[in-house]
Order: sequence, then C-alpha cells, then structure tokens
Amino acid sequence: MATRLLSEHGCFGGVQVFHSHDSAVVGLPMRFSLFLPPQARKDRVPLLVYLAGLTCTEETFPTKAGAQRLASELGLALLAPDTSPRGANVPGEADAWDFGVGAGFWLDAMREPWNRHWRMESWLITELLPLVTRSFDLDGDRVGIFGHSMGGHGALTLALRHPGRFRSVSAFAPIAAPMRCPWGVKAFSGYLGEDRGRWRAHDASELMQSQAEAPFPGGILIDQGLSDKFLSEQLHPEAFEAACAAVGQALELRRHEGYDHGYYFIASFADDHLRHHAKALGKPTSTGSTSS
Repeated sequence: MATRLLSEHGCFGGVQVFHSHDSAVVGLPMRFSLFLPPQARKDRVPLLVYLAGLTCTEETFPTKAGAQRLASELGLALLAPDTSPRGANVPGEADAWDFGVGAGFWLDAMREPWNRHWRMESWLITELLPLVTRSFDLDGDRVGIFGHSMGGHGALTLALRHPGRFRSVSAFAPIAAPMRCPWGVKAFSGYLGEDRGRWRAHDASELMQSQAEAPFPGGILIDQGLSDKFLSEQLHPEAFEAACAAVGQALELRRHEGYDHGYYFIASFADDHLRHHAKALGKPTSTGSTSS
C-alpha cells in the first residue's frame, strides 16, 4: 500500500512530511504527518505516536507543539494521524464539533452509519502503524503513544487494549473517564449504542481497574492544567488516578496552576513527555539490527 507525499519540510536537521494513503480499513483516503529525525537516515529509530483532540487534524501537533527540536536530539520519529475520516458524506457528520468529523474518539464504531468508515482504532493499529514503520524503515518494536484530550483518551485506552504494542504511554489533559462525562456519553452512544458494557471497553479508568497487574512498570505520565475549563465536567483525571492506585500502576499525574486546555500548555510540557518515552524506547538500532 503506497503513501502519497503531500508536502515536505526540512526541520531541525530532519524532515517533517505530510502524507495520505487509501485506507482499506476506513474505506477513504486518510492523512498523517511524520517527523523523521536526522538519525533516521542511517538508523531504525523508535516511533512515538501522538493522537490529537477534538476538531484537530494531522497538522495540529507538528505545527503547534514544538516537539521536533527535542525529537531530533533524541532520535525519535513522531507520527500524528488525522482524527477522523473525511469526505464520507454521512448525514450529520459535521453538525457538531464534538462528534463526527474531527471526533473519531480512537475507536471502531458499531452503529450504522458510523461503522462503515469510523474505524479509527483498526486503522491505527492494523493498518497505519505497519504501513508507516515499513515504508519509512522505523523500529516497529519500539513504539510509544501519547495524546491530548480526546487523543489522551485514545492513547490510554489503546495502550491498555493492545498489551505489548506500545512500550510507553502518556497524556495531556486526557478524557480519563469518558463514561462519566458529556463528551464520552455523546460519542459512545452515537458510535457504540446504549450497551454500557461496550463503553467500558473504551474507558481508560475502567480498563485500568480491570488489570490484574500494572501494565506499564515504567510508569505513566499525565499533565493537567488547573485552569482547564473542561477539567471538572469532562476530564476526571482523579478517576484514572484512583484506578492506577487500585492495581499498583505507577502514575505521575502533574497538576499545573495557570495552564488551560490548549497548545500553549502542551508546548510547555512536550519535552518532558518526549523524554519519558525516550527513556522507555531506548536508543535507535542500526538498520537491519535485530537487537532490542
């Protein structure tokens, strides 16, 4: 499966690219951005996946977070997928900013008509990650995941739903207990139906609480701004904190005075997240190496 280069930009000694490909899983063209550090010219570098939040695209993180400078130093590739299918022409897909276009919630929809194209979990796990690691010769055994808000929800749930797929996980202001908040109830009702058993399979706090042992011994990092207008109604980090404590999962949940929900907040702490993942992912391995 080929990717189509949309644009390419030199960046901190590496290259920032934007691509699209025809997704068999989604049934539509899908877009992603990828930063390749200078080390990728000779080594198989680890990959860090960033999942963006509501209304965002594959362009939001690379243009706003300022993460490429440190990624270049650490030798990390940065992948940012788009947040939903586009051009499906499903009735009502663009009627709300928090459901439909730009709001895929990193799950596979089960309800008609969304289940025809809104298959974000399968797209990322079974199609995009293999495609990107193969096409750009990245180290597919060394993959971390992080994200913001809806994407923070996705990072936590996908890391828990796919044991061993990701070596590290972190989040900025994640929707940590979607079954308890309006965004989550709206998305889960629309995409999954009214069966709350299905909902639990995509709720990070519920998933963590069901673990037999701590899934990430190296710890999970979450940053949350205390001036975030969505904190009390939508995010519920305390629920995930309690779930981690119940199973002995190490969690560094940092609460920051004066920071809101936007990208000034993310840019302020992005370097800490990159270092968190780099520690878990290790150094790049030479092309063709089988070391781990």
